[in-house]
Amino acid sequence: MTFAIETKDLSCRVGRAFQVSQLDMHVPQRSVYGFLGPNGAGKTTTIRLLLGLLKPNAGRITVLGRAMPDEYAAVLARTGYVPERPHVYPSLSIAEAMRLHSSFYPTWDQRWATDLMAQFQLDVTRRVGALSKGEAGKLLMLLALAQRPDLLVLDEPTDGLDPVVRRDILAAVLQFVTDHEATVLISSHLVHELERICDWIGLMDAGKLVAEMPMQDFKNGIKRLRVAAAPDNLGTAPFTLLSRERNGSVEQWLVRGWAPGMHEYLASVGASVREVVDLDLEEGFVELLRSARQRAR
Repeated sequence: MTFAIETKDLSCRVGRAFQVSQLDMHVPQRSVYGFLGPNGAGKTTTIRLLLGLLKPNAGRITVLGRAMPDEYAAVLARTGYVPERPHVYPSLSIAEAMRLHSSFYPTWDQRWATDLMAQFQLDVTRRVGALSKGEAGKLLMLLALAQRPDLLVLDEPTDGLDPVVRRDILAAVLQFVTDHEATVLISSHLVHELERICDWIGLMDAGKLVAEMPMQDFKNGIKRLRVAAAPDNLGTAPFTLLSRERNGSVEQWLVRGWAPGMHEYLASVGASVREVVDLDLEEGFVELLRSARQRAR
């Protein structure tokens, strides 16, 4: 598998109280990678490291086949970025902001920029500083998409926006992926929002990547089991046991990689499955965080 983004043992201390620690991240080429985690987990810090805006203390970063931050100019020329906070001069009109931005990117597609203006219902004469939060979000997305980048990095692009604006922005991302076959890294703490557009998931908490898997595995393979007569040692189980809690004679397990035929394995070690509970995406997200924090204690 070829990766558009890859890190190895990446570490960076930010201030006295927080650090990204030994991060091994793999974003497959032409995937839509949902970068999930609670606020303060380190998603924005990681994105800044990937884009050369912060320098790591240790480790290796490769983006679009090039080493970062050493080859940042070549990488950023092929990368569209929507930061957590607006970065466009507020005194400019939308038309002026587009002309300024397009001057840095030979791949700028003015025809698509015009189509996005109509799709987002933006007025080119409006001053950036006078835009609502939703309008500003649409403008930032327009600027990033019209570059026709090979990599699109979105840091909480819909945070605080109303549902209609969120839908419009995500629809534009999906259209971009379909048309250009690019890679998208999108960070969010809104799990349900990413379910329909992402095919890979990375889950971050307290500066560490605690899980990374295809979306299908995240949706279908994480289960809560109620198990009777559970042995202390599972041996070479065909699934990953994330956590276990005893409730009388029955234990509650959180497992990853579960498949229906695995009942037989548990029967072979003397256990019996009383119940298999499907988790929705948000429940799986919460349970993975909980189990990661329990292991870190």
